[in-house]
Amino acid sequence: MNELAQRLAAIRARMDAACASAGRQPEEVRLIAASKTRTAAEIEALRALGVDDFGESRMQEATAKIAELDRRALEWHFIGHLQSNKTRELARHFHWVHTLDSIRLAERLSAAARSAARPLQLLLQVNVAADPDKYGLMPKELYPAVETLMQRELPGVQLRGLMTIGFQQADEHQSRASFAALRALLEGCRQRFGEDFSELSMGMSGDFEAAILEGSTMVRVGTALFGVRDGTLG
Repeated sequence: MNELAQRLAAIRARMDAACASAGRQPEEVRLIAASKTRTAAEIEALRALGVDDFGESRMQEATAKIAELDRRALEWHFIGHLQSNKTRELARHFHWVHTLDSIRLAERLSAAARSAARPLQLLLQVNVAADPDKYGLMPKELYPAVETLMQRELPGVQLRGLMTIGFQQADEHQSRASFAALRALLEGCRQRFGEDFSELSMGMSGDFEAAILEGSTMVRVGTALFGVRDGTLG
């Protein structure tokens, strides 16, 4: 078993243990391999090991890899900061966007998805920690934003849930508190806007177990899968 397979097996085991502790089934949590700076060959190696979901955050880099792997049945997730001038390209290449943080961007993604003739699944990024260095809607902005988006009935896109980035260098108590806050917001969205709000994208290499304990359905793991990459956490 090579190093990549060993790391993947270790992560799967940790995910399964966290699910067992939370009384959840392992299939309830999707592993998103955060593959920024990684090659198409590395992605292909993970695909051969059973990973189908990959997260990218740099458009030019991502589209080159997606084109190279276009015959593979992969699910592509955009997990970087979303810029309005990239929406058309994003809709052509990705299946999921985890970082929607404005009504204007939702409108642009809707138009782009219609042109691309493929559905686009959206998660709203919420800055639950009110961290000035992070993007995302403030918690108090979330329900009004969702209500506005629902009223506009944007074709080509579907709101599926919420995403957040946890505290860096936080202890488990801090991490779980922030993830619990996002879960509570998701439950509020479900009560107000319907059962389609089912996804929670939270947890990365350093805190995905805490995220699973608090209800995460998608964990975005890079470093723990691929090894350390220059100056990047994931």
